[in-house]
Amino acid sequence: MTTPLPIAAPEGGSCCAPSCCSPAATETVAPPTNSPEVVRETVRERYGTIAREGGSCCAPACCSPAVTVDAGILGYSADEQAAAPDGANLGLGCGNPQAIAALKPGERVLDLGSGAGFDSFLAARAVGPTGSVIGVDMTPDMLARARDNAKKASLPNVEFRLGEIEHLPLPDATVDVVISNCVVNLSPDKPAVFREAFRVLRPGGRVAIADVVAREKLSPEHQADLALLVGCIAGAATVAEVESWLHESGFVDVAIREKAGSAELVDSWAPGHPAGRQVMSATIEARKP
Repeated sequence: MTTPLPIAAPEGGSCCAPSCCSPAATETVAPPTNSPEVVRETVRERYGTIAREGGSCCAPACCSPAVTVDAGILGYSADEQAAAPDGANLGLGCGNPQAIAALKPGERVLDLGSGAGFDSFLAARAVGPTGSVIGVDMTPDMLARARDNAKKASLPNVEFRLGEIEHLPLPDATVDVVISNCVVNLSPDKPAVFREAFRVLRPGGRVAIADVVAREKLSPEHQADLALLVGCIAGAATVAEVESWLHESGFVDVAIREKAGSAELVDSWAPGHPAGRQVMSATIEARKP
């Protein structure tokens, strides 16, 4: 589960200026400098910082003012917010995959980019003691935080594995549901993410993803902006691209829908930024035949 970091409007400069956060966060790097390796390392470094500090880069100790998105806006009920252990909900995400996953007792769930474990813990509650949840994250600091949270919650049916969502550390056809919250947009190889999701799902399995997609293709300049990238905007693929990748992977019943309150949510990440008006928070659903 990944947080869209607040981004200032172009005339105001980035919140994460060199004086407080990574210098790379404000650089606009022309393609092809943003190689998959650069993208992964930028994301890993930024969200490692979040895991260690317990909030977004632009927390009061780093940049000011902080932008906090209430979990209710994302679609979590008060009961869901209270159910996870302290430290699991870092105020992250762009939606609530639980709302569309329709999880059932006994199911095995995979959480892509599980972060501190918030969605994984909610999924564990839904599938019950006969079910199980595996969270996969590529950031060691976030993984350590999630494992600590699991110990606090005494949830034996949740485990967290280190790995990239393009190369999942799971065998074929071993999970019933794949969930994810605002992580796929950060991947430099999104088709591989969907191919891997298809591979690990059992026949009849499904994906239930909350993520950011683009209404129209972003400009090369915006796509190359690393601040917009870690802010979950620059990496957004178009709806047509996501639909195509899902179908090419073998999925059926593909449905992508804009989330209620999307404009308000995205504007809180990048106030006044033109790229913010080109993307939306959406739910992505599909099924493996």
